[in-house]
Amino acid sequence: MNYIEYINQTLTPKITENEVVLDLFAGCGGLSLGFEAVGYETIGYEMDNSATNTYNKNLKGRCIVAKLDLEFQYPQADIIIGGPPCQPFSVGGHQKGMEDSRDGFPIFIDAVRKLQPKVFMFENVRGLLYSNKWYFDLVIEELQKLGYFIDYKLLNAVNFGIPQNRERLFVIGHRAKFNFPKQISKKVTVGEAIGDTMLTTPEESKFLNEAQDRYVANYEKASACINPRDLYSDRPARTLTCRNLAGATGDMQRVKLSDGRRRRILHNEAARLQSFPDWFEFVGNETQRFNQIGNAVPPLLAYQIALSIKECYNSEIVCTADEVLESNYQPNNVLTLF
Repeated sequence: MNYIEYINQTLTPKITENEVVLDLFAGCGGLSLGFEAVGYETIGYEMDNSATNTYNKNLKGRCIVAKLDLEFQYPQADIIIGGPPCQPFSVGGHQKGMEDSRDGFPIFIDAVRKLQPKVFMFENVRGLLYSNKWYFDLVIEELQKLGYFIDYKLLNAVNFGIPQNRERLFVIGHRAKFNFPKQISKKVTVGEAIGDTMLTTPEESKFLNEAQDRYVANYEKASACINPRDLYSDRPARTLTCRNLAGATGDMQRVKLSDGRRRRILHNEAARLQSFPDWFEFVGNETQRFNQIGNAVPPLLAYQIALSIKECYNSEIVCTADEVLESNYQPNNVLTLF
């Protein structure tokens, strides 16, 4: 089965479990899609209307437009997942940490405190482990005080069947044995994901003009780029972001055509590189759709994390919160990739 067939079939929502998954800062539903594909009912919360509409158009669960705060009352849920806003800690941002009003960690911790789920998970940018490690340590300490074992690991999506180098931090809180999903040796390439469209010029195509070509050349020279930052069919893509999808920047995601022109990639191509199935339809204008794709957790990676969480949730060996606090559990946390 090829990559496209695999994501189209594997990432199909099907509710088979009794447990409910609460997805905070849900975006367009990349995380929730992975959890629905392993059988869980989901409830999402998201501030952005277009992302919420996309979630509700494609998933079996429901997403609610809401600005979460420490007074918010959540529905009962057995598992909590989410991506607390990462702007305060992004290498590309100002890294204000907890001084930034966009910091979603106090809200995530508050939800765990109120609901006491059996398992929770959040993902965030790798920068949280470096210049902001002090704050990450505070977050982990607060979660441990609630009676959870904490495991965390930097995962690169390319090692889990996604045709994109995308490194993110995944943190799991649990009271039973948890194992991260195993890496896949084969790397999926751009050609396997969008080879049927990357050299075509659909009607909605947008091409770099002469001025943009010069801008890209200057950008690559200034950044000491050895190879042009085009997409290559024989290798995975570099990280997709809101900036290099929606913005006409020097590092924009583009393909080079046989006639020498460069074309910005289309929404459906960006979605495949993020492992969204072809049937998944994004709602909103061009920029909103690209932002949804760029912000999402790759659903295929979410699916594999969800399988590991499902195994942990169903484990027969479960500790109470007090037993966790009294234990000498040593997490197997990994900060680097090999």
